[in-house]
Amino acid sequence: MRIPTVAVYSTADADCLHVRLADEAICIGPPPNQESYLNIPNIITAALITRAQAVHPGYGNLSENAAFAENCEACKLKFIGPPASVIERMGDKLAAKQAMKAAGVPVIPPEVDKPVTDDQEAVRTAARLGYPVMIKANAGGGGRGIRIAYHEEDLVANLPVARSEAEAAFGRPEVYLEKHVEEPRHVEVQVLADGQGNLVHLGERDCSIQHRHQKLLEESPGPGLSPKLRAAIWQAALRGARAIGYVGAGTMEFLVDPQDRFYFLEMNTRIQVEHPVTELVTGIDLVKEQIRIAAGEKLGYGQKAITRRGHALECRITAQDPAADFKPSAGKVESFRVPGGSGVRVDTHLYAGYTIPPFYDPLLAKLVVWGRDRREAIARMARALGEMEVTGVKTTIPFHQRVLANSFFRKGDITVNFIARRLKNSDYR
Repeated sequence: MRIPTVAVYSTADADCLHVRLADEAICIGPPPNQESYLNIPNIITAALITRAQAVHPGYGNLSENAAFAENCEACKLKFIGPPASVIERMGDKLAAKQAMKAAGVPVIPPEVDKPVTDDQEAVRTAARLGYPVMIKANAGGGGRGIRIAYHEEDLVANLPVARSEAEAAFGRPEVYLEKHVEEPRHVEVQVLADGQGNLVHLGERDCSIQHRHQKLLEESPGPGLSPKLRAAIWQAALRGARAIGYVGAGTMEFLVDPQDRFYFLEMNTRIQVEHPVTELVTGIDLVKEQIRIAAGEKLGYGQKAITRRGHALECRITAQDPAADFKPSAGKVESFRVPGGSGVRVDTHLYAGYTIPPFYDPLLAKLVVWGRDRREAIARMARALGEMEVTGVKTTIPFHQRVLANSFFRKGDITVNFIARRLKNSDYR
């Protein structure tokens, strides 16, 4: 698009690849997130002194922070995302559920309409819902601040942990309870809206392969969905996005139970880590569309113009040791070999000699492949994983190889409990 870019970085990321690739780079503080990547005054200042016109928040830290969006607008910086009011509404998970229910989008019954204020109220609410229940951060997202309680002792023990995680991740300790859906699939729908009445979906992604609610492998189209169910989820996503006046790229997330009933989970009012799989099957550059929409342009196409072709998979390669319950593995990258060939894409900030800092999310690379169908995509991903080399730190490459070789995965028989049920005793060494 020929738009010059300004990268911001903490002192821990001074040698990171995005700093080298940007036209300009500004240090915004020391490693702790609160002092750099969550430091709104420093980020705004960096934008102003470099005469930037817009701010793209990425998919972490301040990407779903309404106050940040408001600050950008107040300083005449275009926030590349939805209006602050929409971010705030959908960032409150209970308010989001109420909005979706009003729009006719299914939500998980029985309904809960407020956070639990103390342990006694939590015990009463859980008894009403029936165990097992989910403890969830009300300002949550990205799988953080979530715990499952199977009985009252579980609940009381996990409440302070969930509150602490919520406070650390989102600055708000409020949690609420929700009936736990057993053995669900996690299915999400990508939407685009231009703020001028044009709204489309770009199909669904399946994100069921997870560890502690953190997504590890995503694919599109989602396996095992009937045409009727797929269409119903698409239409629910469009209804929900239209009801809140959404603008930009966003994702409506759903849980699908074993009886093919689906329920609204949350909306991510940002681009997602797994957006490349949608790009590969639709041919639409989602980040480019975000920028076009933020600049006031119309989408320029309707739902009928969007076609999905083939199948795409994304493996999140992280600095974690799957043989040690995904323990983080920071350190120096001694060698780094990237796979290539037709239908292979790698998004990464790595290079040989780079030292992975211990302060941030362990994501190292997104390995994404496209195939004419799911079988070819799996074969291509298996080949790419075999070619990929990262030495000096432990990674999840062996984990993904185990998943792709698993007969249940190959059949598309996957749920959010896949790792515990199908790979629990696997040897990744």
